[in-house]
Amino acid sequence: MTSRNKFALGHLLISLFIASFIVALVFFIWYPYPLGKATGVTPIFLMMVGIDIILGPLLTWFVYKDGKKSLKFDLAVIILIQIAALLYGVFHIADGRPVWLVYSVDRFEVVRNNEIYTKNIQQANKIYQHPSWFGPQYVAIKFAKEPNKRRQDMFDEILGGVEISQRPERYVELSQVTDQIKTRVQGLTLLNQYNDPVIVKETLIKYPQADSFVPLKANAVDMSVLINKEKGEVVKIVDLRPWN
Repeated sequence: MTSRNKFALGHLLISLFIASFIVALVFFIWYPYPLGKATGVTPIFLMMVGIDIILGPLLTWFVYKDGKKSLKFDLAVIILIQIAALLYGVFHIADGRPVWLVYSVDRFEVVRNNEIYTKNIQQANKIYQHPSWFGPQYVAIKFAKEPNKRRQDMFDEILGGVEISQRPERYVELSQVTDQIKTRVQGLTLLNQYNDPVIVKETLIKYPQADSFVPLKANAVDMSVLINKEKGEVVKIVDLRPWN
């Protein structure tokens, strides 16, 4: 094997190692399955990583030549560009990661890090002021009781585009709405109307403790949250449509 091929192969292996770490970080921590699909990040991220892995070693192979005076400079530029492109992509993936799964009325809503309304963040409980870097957390909405505040919430949503689910100052623990969840859940048989019954059966058999569901509203693909009705607890998010 020539020096050129050895260096390009080494570059490829290092790129694959780094990419494997980032893929694990993104799809096992920031976007645990199936939230990658729900938020639409999966094809974008895989394309970004794939291009970065291929172009870096490929450019290295093209410019590498034994005895070339500018070889070190050329290789350094390629590596720096590759690193910069990867960091830029990872930054945006991290900024758009789902951080809150917010229960509101009769459904969960995915709230991403860059969707959080931070104007009144200091009014939020401290545990809701700083989103976790270790996966999305379940919370619920505390709706205003005063009519004037309810109207203001409605105007903010309609005119300002700020939904209550994006306001951490309105978050409470999911356990505070257990009774509401119990009364709002839907039967699992309803999923057969919006999905292939065979896929529904294959999915539900993995979670025998689930006996109902509530919808999950996401920016790309809506999914279903399986629930144990007796306890009012979340069992699992599954890749099944909750409606047409």
